[in-house]
Amino acid sequence: MKLNLGTLADLPDGVRGPSYDRADLSAGIVHIGLGNFHRAHQAWYLHRLMDLGLAHDWAILGAGVRPADSAQRERLLAQDCLTTLIELDPSGKSAEVTGSMIGFIPIAADNAPLIAHMTEPAIRIVALTVTEGGYYQSSAGSFDADHPDVQHDVSNPATPMTAFGAIVAALGKRRAADVGPFTCQSCDNLQGNGEILHQAIVGLATLIDPDLAQWIDRNVTFPNAMVDCIVPATGPAELALALEFGVEDAAPVTHENFRQWVIEDNFCAGRPDWDKAGATFTNDVHAFETMKLRQLNAGHQIIATPGEMLSVDTIAGTMAHPLIQGLFRKILTEEIVPHVAAVPGMTPLDYVDLIERRFANREIRDTTRRVAFDGSSRHAGFLHPIIRDALAHDTPLDGLALIEALWARMCYGTREDGGEIAPNDPFWDSLATAAQAAKDTPQVWIDQRKFYGDLGQNARFADSFKGWLDLIWRDGTEVALQDYLKS
Repeated sequence: MKLNLGTLADLPDGVRGPSYDRADLSAGIVHIGLGNFHRAHQAWYLHRLMDLGLAHDWAILGAGVRPADSAQRERLLAQDCLTTLIELDPSGKSAEVTGSMIGFIPIAADNAPLIAHMTEPAIRIVALTVTEGGYYQSSAGSFDADHPDVQHDVSNPATPMTAFGAIVAALGKRRAADVGPFTCQSCDNLQGNGEILHQAIVGLATLIDPDLAQWIDRNVTFPNAMVDCIVPATGPAELALALEFGVEDAAPVTHENFRQWVIEDNFCAGRPDWDKAGATFTNDVHAFETMKLRQLNAGHQIIATPGEMLSVDTIAGTMAHPLIQGLFRKILTEEIVPHVAAVPGMTPLDYVDLIERRFANREIRDTTRRVAFDGSSRHAGFLHPIIRDALAHDTPLDGLALIEALWARMCYGTREDGGEIAPNDPFWDSLATAAQAAKDTPQVWIDQRKFYGDLGQNARFADSFKGWLDLIWRDGTEVALQDYLKS
């Protein structure tokens, strides 16, 4: 069955469909960045809320700001923006079709269609999943006003190239038309993601129109949130899996049998009652996101980096590798848990057990390559803050230093078996150059201030890093892991 509105009433047996009529929905949200994660997570929560007869005026309009987003737009519009979600539970797979997205805004270099839609009064939330590295942050965590994309938008505010420039332009038009602000909602894996989005929007607006920046600062809200669900990339296997359920979907999404969304209740123009579909509203998002980012997201880098070096293709495969599984357990319990507080219903040690089970789910074919992608953002965002805490509190950090040494070795571009590691980072060229120099002079790697700030100048961290990188180059990854596990 080819998926579209015309066939929605005839879904195969066992495939759950929407209980609501798509004709009854109207848009209230523009979401920029229509990747798999959004469709398995935020869009699913809204879909389930609509199933309850609620939030029918909060449907999603998809959007993108890159030329490559046009292909995704064509795929989704061809099936009326319906998505088949396939849950990969070790006890059995299940599928459902979601319909909370009702359109996809045309992609244009000047972002005029996106700006026009965000200016409409009915749009009350503009949400984003643009990846951790998409917020134009400097190595110090501030807004990078010198980035060429930012400078383009400052010089061309009516025809911006970034999502943030488009948002600033739309908010300017809304202020002029006196239709009120919308909430800007980050759904990316960043600690204080709402604060970081606020920094980007107000920072850019200040360079364009200081009066508008003040209006945004006073009137627009930027709720922090923690998001969590493991969602692999879609490839031939996922397309085939949808067909096994009897659905021909050009862009199906597979996901684990776990979701979590913890949201600060700070919406200037209203919001859906996502909590009625299982989300959590709280004034203490920080504790939840610290647990998740420092344990799950950091844990992903802890296993994916040696996994790449040892030619282990999948995340589940890394958890079946005794040395990598032992590395994960030791670093998490001894070096990360001491810097994480409990949250209601979950201790840090219980969370280690939870994510270990999730990572080991063999039904999830999540590749080490996908998880290791954009290490320049993910190491800096997930691991380096823990290293800084360990230095400040004089707690163990040798395992964390080992992961940084393995990352340096990985960026050299070859595995232990001699296989090539293809470029896998927006800064791959500079990382590869540093990795080549670090083979003989390890300090070169941690002197990359763009990623490490002043960490490379800390003798305790630097000495540990140098020792591990020398050992890895001399005796290999497995010996280094064995030495750490003996310590």
